[in-house]
Amino acid sequence: MSKKQLNKCLKRHSVITRLIDGYITVKEAAESLGLCERQILRLKKGVQNEGASFLVHKNKGKKPQHAISEQTAQTIINLKKSDIYKSANFLHFREMLAEYEQIHISYSALYNLLKKAGFESPKRRRRFKPHRSRKRRPQEGLLIQLDATPFDWLGTGEMFSLHGAIDDATGKIVSLYLAKYECLHGYFEVMRFTLNNFGIPISIYSDCHTIFKSPLQDKLSIEEQLAGKRVSPTQFGRAMEELGITIITARSPQAKGRVERLWETLQSRLPVEFKRNNIKTLDEANAFLSKYIHKYNKVFAVAPENSECAFRPVPSNLCIDHILCIVNKRTFDNGGIFSFYNKHFKIIQSKELPPLPKSACVDVLISPRFGIKVSYKGAIYDTVPYIKPKKMQDKAPLKEKKVWSPPDSHYYKYGHRLVKKIAYTESDQEILMMLEKIFLSKMA
Repeated sequence: MSKKQLNKCLKRHSVITRLIDGYITVKEAAESLGLCERQILRLKKGVQNEGASFLVHKNKGKKPQHAISEQTAQTIINLKKSDIYKSANFLHFREMLAEYEQIHISYSALYNLLKKAGFESPKRRRRFKPHRSRKRRPQEGLLIQLDATPFDWLGTGEMFSLHGAIDDATGKIVSLYLAKYECLHGYFEVMRFTLNNFGIPISIYSDCHTIFKSPLQDKLSIEEQLAGKRVSPTQFGRAMEELGITIITARSPQAKGRVERLWETLQSRLPVEFKRNNIKTLDEANAFLSKYIHKYNKVFAVAPENSECAFRPVPSNLCIDHILCIVNKRTFDNGGIFSFYNKHFKIIQSKELPPLPKSACVDVLISPRFGIKVSYKGAIYDTVPYIKPKKMQDKAPLKEKKVWSPPDSHYYKYGHRLVKKIAYTESDQEILMMLEKIFLSKMA
């Protein structure tokens, strides 16, 4: 019994005893203890029949039925000490206990248990910094925030870049892709997953990386802009134009704070999830991320202001692979052969496709998914590597290399003997007089 509870029992015993002895009335006892008169009569009768022990609660000293057993508590502590859950914060640890260990416990009970055992949550709260928050977009799909962050995601000491996209209205993750570096391929894969699972968003909010924005775009003068001069878009920008998606570039990381805060959450949770599922390679990680997105959204997503979705469905006749790729222009010769990166390729023309005109300019599509293809007025043609035959040429005999040596009559050999060597035998005083004559004499 705590000191507070003991004092409470002593006060009740004193008041009830005075009531029994007739020193105070029932009304005065009720006002003194802050109880109703009915409760005072019940306590008086109990003390008269059972004594002062009646004032002690009957559950005192008994363990509550809903209390955690000592065996379960020890299991939780042992799991928290293991390498898998050691770095998990308390809330994430509670979720993983329910999912993987079938142990269900409230956050407050888990917090008290771990704090009593000497654990500290690795994710500490920082002091609140007041800032002006940007209002969320009202509809899902109006704005997607896009970014990538390097981190030791697999716990191997090697840095990988996680590419991700989050919906501004709901906070849903719409795609995640892990790659070695922040690259165009990573962002293409992010958009591919978004298009296949959610649809075409209205706009994208990104930083000023050269993947999204050409560095020449800010170098155009006002006169050039008024004259209609336009910088060619990047490969990613060209793909978004074809899909009808507007790219908005942020001037600071704080402007796209929603995706920046996402990285803080994932850096705390994903390494623990990867370790728990024994994930060690990029392919395994990307396969896991495609399922983890739904698990994350179930916990953290919020309802939008307007329930109508702004994602547009992908047209059935639109091939995403032919848009999310690198496109360069080339001109082929009469044999349907063009060069690309010092290699030659031949266009395969089939009966199902319209014939190509001679020496036409075509779009060369490059992607790790289908290799190299050619596009001309909406038609897609396959290509095959082609090796041009080399012309036979008679090799000229190699000339014998001769080392030229100057003759003895050459100036290089006897010229140094024509110059008389100078010996500095003058005294310092003579040298000073000479310098005075040179620098201080009047010029004629």
